[in-house]
Amino acid sequence: MMRGMVFDVQHFCVDDGPGIRSTVFFKGCPLRCVWCHNAEGLHRERQLFFVADPCTLCGACEAVCPNGVHIFEDGRHCLMRSKCTACGKCAEVCPSNALRVVGKEMTVEEILEDVLRCQPFFDNSGGGITLSGGEPLMQGDFACELAQSSKLHGMHVCVETCGYCSGDVIRKIAAHTDLFLYDIKHIDPEAHKQLTGVDNRLILENLELLARLNKPVVLRCPIIPDCNDGEAHALAVAELANRMDNITEIHIEPYHPFGVEKYTALGMKLSYGSRKMMDSAVAEQIAEQIRMHTKKEVILT
Repeated sequence: MMRGMVFDVQHFCVDDGPGIRSTVFFKGCPLRCVWCHNAEGLHRERQLFFVADPCTLCGACEAVCPNGVHIFEDGRHCLMRSKCTACGKCAEVCPSNALRVVGKEMTVEEILEDVLRCQPFFDNSGGGITLSGGEPLMQGDFACELAQSSKLHGMHVCVETCGYCSGDVIRKIAAHTDLFLYDIKHIDPEAHKQLTGVDNRLILENLELLARLNKPVVLRCPIIPDCNDGEAHALAVAELANRMDNITEIHIEPYHPFGVEKYTALGMKLSYGSRKMMDSAVAEQIAEQIRMHTKKEVILT
């Protein structure tokens, strides 16, 4: 029985496709966007999540940890993360929920058992299931099986993807997907590589493949100050959308700092330094620049 690694299943989502949706967040991503606020989705393996504020320094975690990860000294709870295997024993005994393990292996059947409880809401709102992440297509076989099984249960299926995967995976999952929410970080390949760790050749090739397959696509464009907030990028997004009839909308997503604290909780570093919301007037200006050069609907989220 195939199993996939997910870090959350959220219900009653309204921003991940049409209607009311359940969103399955896959663990693991091939990109390293400098601004990413889903730190728990970057790595495929399970991780220990620790928030210091609620910790009561009771020492229960230290007593059960088989690897000596937890150390208490000078009134502080320190973690030796290099020793951690994310076994979860410490989280099980933590009385204040300061510790938890992020990442769970699940079967398609387990996910659907959870998601199908919301099917009346899907039916009434035109919603369904959304595969997100991380990057769901990094676990291509599992994502395809989940999408296919969801369709067999009559659900509308969305896939949110950065598009950095093989064309074969795109073809396979497209057969069971109603709508792709397709991230476009930057049009310029060198700038894309600097900001995400990879160039965008494969991403744009797969976007063109979806056009040939005539699969509906919503472009999702994060706008990040000092990264891709210039007029040249706005015009390039409009030109890209104009080339493909299957692109139905362009969603402009201004940068927000929500979630950056998760990097500390996971023992990770965030390379993008801003902690401020993007100015709403600047975001609207960028959206308007795109509207001036395309007939596609442009939505500022």
